[in-house]
Amino acid sequence: MNKHNEICIGMAGAGRATELHMNGLKRYSGVPLCFKHIIARRFEQVKVAKERYGFENSSLCFDDLLSDPEIDVIDICTPPYVHEEMIMKALNAGKHVICEKPLSGYFGSLGDEEPIGLKVSKVKMYDSVLQSLERLKKIIDASDRKFMYAENFVYAPAINKAAEVIRKKKSKILYAKGEESLKGSSSPVAGEWNKTGGGTFMRTGAHPLAAILWLKRQEADARGEKIAVKSVFADMGQITPVLTPYEHRHIAAYPHDVEDCGTVLLTFTDGTKATIIATDTLLGGSRNYVELYCNDAVINCKLTMSDIMSTYFLDEDRLEDVYISEMLPSKIGWNNPFLEDEIIRGYTDEMRDFMDAIYYDKRAKSEFDLAYDTTKIIYAAYKSAELGIAVEP
Repeated sequence: MNKHNEICIGMAGAGRATELHMNGLKRYSGVPLCFKHIIARRFEQVKVAKERYGFENSSLCFDDLLSDPEIDVIDICTPPYVHEEMIMKALNAGKHVICEKPLSGYFGSLGDEEPIGLKVSKVKMYDSVLQSLERLKKIIDASDRKFMYAENFVYAPAINKAAEVIRKKKSKILYAKGEESLKGSSSPVAGEWNKTGGGTFMRTGAHPLAAILWLKRQEADARGEKIAVKSVFADMGQITPVLTPYEHRHIAAYPHDVEDCGTVLLTFTDGTKATIIATDTLLGGSRNYVELYCNDAVINCKLTMSDIMSTYFLDEDRLEDVYISEMLPSKIGWNNPFLEDEIIRGYTDEMRDFMDAIYYDKRAKSEFDLAYDTTKIIYAAYKSAELGIAVEP
C-alpha cells in the first residue's frame, strides 16, 4: 500500500464491467482507496472513464499499470480473450488481481479455420481450456498475491441468505434452477467466438452456474460431504437467425459463430440435479434468478425485476438520464425499476470483500477455485452440445 495506507487500484477496461465495479467501490468506504490509473483501448473511452470515476492517470497501455509501484491491485474488466495474459503479467509484477467473469476460454490458435465457433471442435476447445486453467492455477498457487474472481452472484444478498439457510439447516439441495437471460448484448464483439470464448452461456449463463456450484459447496461443507459435478448435458444453438430483419428489430443478438440460447443439465456426485438457462431472446429487461428445491425448504432468489417499485410512463420526456432497468429499450408503460442495483446484484459486497481481503490480508469468498470450476463446466457443456451426449467434466 502507498504512504497513505490506501489500497491503490489500477483498472484495465472502461466498459460496462468497469462501471459496475466502480459503482460498487464508490458505495464502500470501509478502507481507504486510491483510484490511481485506468487503461483502455480507445483514447476517447478512457478519457471519459478517468473523469467519471476520478482516476489520477489514464493511458492506453496495460504495462503502465504493471510498472506503477504504488498500484496494489489490478482490476481486469477487459474482454475475456486477454484475461489470461493480463492475470499472468499482473501476478508476476507483484500485483493482486481482480478478474471479471468469465475467467478465460478458447479464442483460437494457429492454424484454426475461421470462424472458430463453427469450425473448431469443442472437444479441442475443452482440452485447450483445461490446459489454460492449469497454467493459471500453477502461477496463482506459486504467487503470494491474491486472485479474486468477480462473480457478483455469490455476493448477492438473496444468494447469501440462501447459503445461510442451507448451512444452518444442513439442507440437501435436490434440484436447483438458475437463469440469466436478456435481449442480447451491447458489446460489438458478443457474436464473435474469438473475442468472447462462447456465446450467451459464456456471457450470462456463467452467473447462475457459478452461484449453484457455490451453493452446493456450502451444502457440502455444512453436511461434511464431498460434492462435485458428475456429468454435464447441454443443448446449444442459434435461434435469432430465423428472424427477418423486421422481426429482429427488438433483439440485440447477432451471433456469428456463437450460441444465443443454451440449456445445461448438471448431475452431481450425490445424485442431485441442476438446470441452467441462458438466452439472448428475452424482451422486457433481464431475468436473473436461482431457485432451490431442498428436502426441507424451497428458496427462490431474485436478483432483478423485483416488485419493490413500479412505474408507468406515457412518454420518456426528461428521462434520458434516469436508469430504470438493464437492457430495457423503452421506459414507456409499466416497469419494475432496478433499485440499489449494485447491492441487490452483489457488486457492492463483492468489491467490499475484495478490498477487505487485501487490506486485512484474508481470503476472499470468490477465488480461483470457483473460477476454475465454472469455466471447466462451461466448456464441458459446449463439448456435450457438440457430441449430443452427457460428458464428465
